[in-house]
Amino acid sequence: MGITIVQKSDLSKPRSEARRALVLAGGAISGGAFKLGGLEALNRFLVNKKVTDFDIYMGISAGAFLAAPIAAGIQPSELVDSFIGTPSTLPAFRSWDFYNPNWSELIGRPANLVRDLATLAPRVMLGLLKTLPRQIPDLAQRARAFASEPTLETAEQLAEPFLRAVVEAAPGRMSWLPSGLFDNARIEEFVRKGLERHGMPNSFRELKLRRGKSLYIGATNLNTAQGVVFGHDEDHSVTISAAVQASTAIPGFFKPARIGPPGREQDYCDAAVRKTANLSVAVRHGAELVVCYNPFRPFVNYRTRLGSEKGSIADLGMAVIINQAFRTLLHSRLRLGIEKLKLDESFRGDVVLIEPTETDARFFSMNPIAFWERAAAAEHGFQSVKHSLLRHYESLSAILGAYGIEVDAEAIGDSLLPPRGQKTVVQVPAPAEPETRKRPRLRVVAGGR
Repeated sequence: MGITIVQKSDLSKPRSEARRALVLAGGAISGGAFKLGGLEALNRFLVNKKVTDFDIYMGISAGAFLAAPIAAGIQPSELVDSFIGTPSTLPAFRSWDFYNPNWSELIGRPANLVRDLATLAPRVMLGLLKTLPRQIPDLAQRARAFASEPTLETAEQLAEPFLRAVVEAAPGRMSWLPSGLFDNARIEEFVRKGLERHGMPNSFRELKLRRGKSLYIGATNLNTAQGVVFGHDEDHSVTISAAVQASTAIPGFFKPARIGPPGREQDYCDAAVRKTANLSVAVRHGAELVVCYNPFRPFVNYRTRLGSEKGSIADLGMAVIINQAFRTLLHSRLRLGIEKLKLDESFRGDVVLIEPTETDARFFSMNPIAFWERAAAAEHGFQSVKHSLLRHYESLSAILGAYGIEVDAEAIGDSLLPPRGQKTVVQVPAPAEPETRKRPRLRVVAGGR
């Protein structure tokens, strides 16, 4: 489908003063690029209210990385240039900004392993000397049982006291393993410098005062396993860029982000551990129109074979199975949130959920953490959203028009990036019709007469 619409408002009544929210879910690097391309298509589609003109912004993980600059007035096209084009107003986002090795732990923590191994044997011997004298009768009985019947079970019983001594002498936790392969501190730096270049404050409260926009960023507190929302009227103890760093800390891939006031720092990881999009935050803060963009949905394998002769996802290996499993987890939570809004009598607004189609084999095949896929993912996201907007044009024009938003299908263009040396001035051809019928104009002012 590509677009799911939940309409609960009375579209005959003008709602131009109602609050509008843009909610961006996660997606790692390829999902973030896919979402960025789609946001540019949506931005071109909107005429008088661009994506930077919404009232409320909610970002999760990669969505937080995009929501922060967009809430500050930075256009998606500028982010596209920074990601895959020629940067002008923003610094370039390079591969080493994403794959920034967690050197301090990759080098420092193995030293803990060397230390533990060097002291393991003495600790084991000390433990045995303390406990074995009390266990001699029991050990003798186990030894006789093994001698009379040397089986795997009797051998295990005989070795159990010695194995217990080794386990008890070993460290209680594998502290020699790094908390993450990479460090996303450069993501924080990118967001911070981007805001600085645009003269925007790196503060939730100051951004609200400067632009009148409410920005909310989700994260997961690693120690309490609770979701946290940063915002001007939520937790505003950290900067916007630090909140983005916390929200994007993919467990295992990035080390947890330790942020907060001096002496009260907390460790945070990816917001998607707890939430997929957090639509409820936008609604709780008064949003009546919620446009949500979720790039990750499970692939429905009817007949498409994902470029393989294999007929099932199970035939394509563990990585593809895990990809499908995580997409299913994230998507089912989002669908549950949508269903709750449908049943919530206090919510009388509308939701527009933008996603890839369920049979989008090309995007499903893209590795979520493959930085080199970003250009292809962004272009594919642009095309995906463009076709979804055109397919649902009538419904979208009616709903968006009720909120005072005009739309123009022709303005989307053919591609995300024009050929080098050319400007993006491209028309979308209208569908072919018999000559006996009059062709309607594609440009329609939503809600107009």
